[in-house]
Amino acid sequence: MILYEIVQSFKSSKLKNLKHMIWNEMKQNSSINDLPPGAEVAITAGSRGIDNIVNILKEIVLYLQSKKLRPFIVPSMGSHGGATAEGQVRVLEHLGITEESVGAPIRSSMEVVKVGEIHDDFPIYMDKLAYQADAIIVINRIKPHTAFSGKIESGLSKMVLVGLGKQKGASFFHSQGADRMEYNLVEGSKVALENSPIRMGLAIVEDSYDQTAIIQGVSVDNWHEEEAILLKKAKELMPSLPIKDIDLLIVEEMGKNYSGTGMDPNIIGRLRIDGIEEPIEPRIKRIVVLDLSSASHGNAQGVGLADFTTERLFHKVDREATYMNCITSTFLRRAMFPFIYPTEQDAIEQALHSLGPNFKRDNASIIQIANTLHLNRLIVSETALKRIPPHVSYTVIREMNWSFERGELSYKLSN
Repeated sequence: MILYEIVQSFKSSKLKNLKHMIWNEMKQNSSINDLPPGAEVAITAGSRGIDNIVNILKEIVLYLQSKKLRPFIVPSMGSHGGATAEGQVRVLEHLGITEESVGAPIRSSMEVVKVGEIHDDFPIYMDKLAYQADAIIVINRIKPHTAFSGKIESGLSKMVLVGLGKQKGASFFHSQGADRMEYNLVEGSKVALENSPIRMGLAIVEDSYDQTAIIQGVSVDNWHEEEAILLKKAKELMPSLPIKDIDLLIVEEMGKNYSGTGMDPNIIGRLRIDGIEEPIEPRIKRIVVLDLSSASHGNAQGVGLADFTTERLFHKVDREATYMNCITSTFLRRAMFPFIYPTEQDAIEQALHSLGPNFKRDNASIIQIANTLHLNRLIVSETALKRIPPHVSYTVIREMNWSFERGELSYKLSN
């Protein structure tokens, strides 16, 4: 089969002077700058692969130290890392976040305190070490959520309610159901903001190339209004697949470093949440995922969004970490395993075979991506290439023939 390697062109909005922007945003927050010398400041650090996250944390630490304050990092990732203090430190280490790299101590605990409630069935919890600090700075990337759509989705409010809430807080949030998430996210974070030492947020927005595009300080007084505006900007910068109707999508690698759900539902058009309608587009008939990233630490949350996979991926799965994450989220279908085959060739061939006896492979619309975060470089079939609409900017790099070496997917340049 002839395929084409293409490069999609997105608008680049890479931030030029990271340090200057961070220090400038910090200088504008009087509630941080008015802290007395020696005050302890907790800084949140999540489990996502965020561009420049080590440098961002380091610069915040340096700024606070210049004000004679005592910053420390608190792992803020709900139930990730197997819901253990040691596991969450290991997650940060894999992201390059260590005491040496950011210049501040890391204090990890799963112990929480109750700071209030929305109603009797929804108490709000917060990491005890962060809560006992003199101030908290909430840092997170703003982006579309993988389970619902609203004015506030994944970002600062989620970090407050779920990240700082640890396993206990995350469980209560997810147990309310996807249809209640936006309301609970807003109302729950309001309770936390009013009853904790949170002094400011620092929001990160990335462009279509996964580069830092915006860093903005967010005040407690206008928290949700400012976050909503940043979410709109994040959605405008989000990449997408070049066509909406796809027979077969091949995902080379999934993992928590690419999306909280392993594969971003906003990209592949699959939610698989009971009681929630699936997105209208993209319309993908079959998805094959070939491997699990090492940065995911065996957490295969989201593998259930695929239809076919390999034994290589299956053998990398840490069931305890995957099950803990999935049970906390309550979206069980997302961790239910697809059809498992010995090789990449078997998985891909059977995915195509499952499309039925009348399906014509030569006319198949096939797209292969590295992961759901990086969509600038793709491999597409001739049919898929012809379906790319005029408004999508792309360049064909080379023409190739599809082949397999010992069952593993490979390509040979066409003559």
